[in-house]
Amino acid sequence: MTHQARPAARHVAATAAVLLAVAAAPALPDRPRPPTAPRIATTPPDTVGAAPLAGPSGLPALAEVAARRLFLADAVAAAKFGGAGPITDPVRERELLASVAATSAEIGLPPDTGVRFFRAQIEAAKLVQRGLHARWRAYPELRPRERPDLATEVRPKLDRLTPRLLELLKATGPVRAIPDRCQETLAVARRAAGTRTRLDPLHRAALRVALTPVCRIRDR
Repeated sequence: MTHQARPAARHVAATAAVLLAVAAAPALPDRPRPPTAPRIATTPPDTVGAAPLAGPSGLPALAEVAARRLFLADAVAAAKFGGAGPITDPVRERELLASVAATSAEIGLPPDTGVRFFRAQIEAAKLVQRGLHARWRAYPELRPRERPDLATEVRPKLDRLTPRLLELLKATGPVRAIPDRCQETLAVARRAAGTRTRLDPLHRAALRVALTPVCRIRDR
């Protein structure tokens, strides 16, 4: 080997040693990727029910409005995050259910039917709030930048959705009277609503909770 060739050979050998060492080193674990940042609802809730009912039973429309109501749970969670208020609010829940019973009676829906359905909406909303609070505690970078006012910004939008949901629930009376047909139609409607509104797994789980009693309610 010539004098000029020796440095080149040493360089090649050193490079090969480095590459072998890198290949033999254990891979570093990937940092867990945070979940996608939740969306705060921006769709005006009072325009959600403007479209005609999709299908004769109204279940697709009911599922979609229930899904869009869950968007507002994001805003409720943002308003309460950091100790601004408890997720469970018994006073608010009693007020809402009393209003639901009165509105149900006005439109010819049995009050028990409306109240049972809205108890599920309350539980679904609390599921979203708990999930978002846990997510925000684990990933501070996903915390909402704004805290909406519950009394003046969020609850009026929720309240405007209540009559629409009750009207749709009343419209589903005929299909709810046929349990097998109701379950099949509702499952399709729930999946379609989740896709159209681009719900993440947390909100899809909450939508299932919100719609669980639909096919079990019997108007009397």
